[in-house]
Amino acid sequence: MKIFAKIRFYWGAFAISFVVAVIMIPLITIFPKHQGSIMHYLNRFIILIMGGKLEVVGELDKDADLVVANHQGIIDVVGLEAIQNTHIRWIAKKELFDAFWFGYILKNSNMISIDRENKTGLIKLLKEVKISREELNRQVVLFPEGTRTDGQELLSFKSGTKFIANKLNLKVQPIVITGSKQLLNEHIRTGHNATVKFIYLPTIDVNEASDDWYEKLREDMQKVIDDEYTHNHRSR
Repeated sequence: MKIFAKIRFYWGAFAISFVVAVIMIPLITIFPKHQGSIMHYLNRFIILIMGGKLEVVGELDKDADLVVANHQGIIDVVGLEAIQNTHIRWIAKKELFDAFWFGYILKNSNMISIDRENKTGLIKLLKEVKISREELNRQVVLFPEGTRTDGQELLSFKSGTKFIANKLNLKVQPIVITGSKQLLNEHIRTGHNATVKFIYLPTIDVNEASDDWYEKLREDMQKVIDDEYTHNHRSR
């Protein structure tokens, strides 16, 4: 069984790379006005050919400015693009913009680059999020843990997210993702048929929330993660 799980992993990695390089990049270049729809349908196709299914609980708040989610691996990105037909704007570390193929997607679709080593990075991020809301009308999506993790416990959330949300009086909607590493586990390089589940939590209007809203948001997300594991045997 282990050998088949390994084969499934490499098939999944190939499927993602092939669709992105051979189909997605040419199409978003030729049809820039339809980038959101193109990425939506092709990411759904990727999930399908990998043997995955998508389950959504709740719904995206279209009035939310910032969407935050827990992070296990590339399937989180593929799945989030697949479940909504809007042109969301990702915040990603600068190194990913230099990556082969995927870096082109990020640059060409006007995603937001963050340089963690640059002290002015937070100021640039603040400006970009403001542009996303006021000029581009695109929701910004990020992983507040700052990196992917293989454990059930959420890592500490980066303070920059709270700073930006408070500074711009944003509406923030959290999403809990479970099952993505069952479909493609980049830590141990295995793959299986799996359902990736996305649970939308209530939107927080920072302008009306208590000072500890960010800490409570993390606690609420962790409760959902624990509940999914305890009652549905689904790990994040």
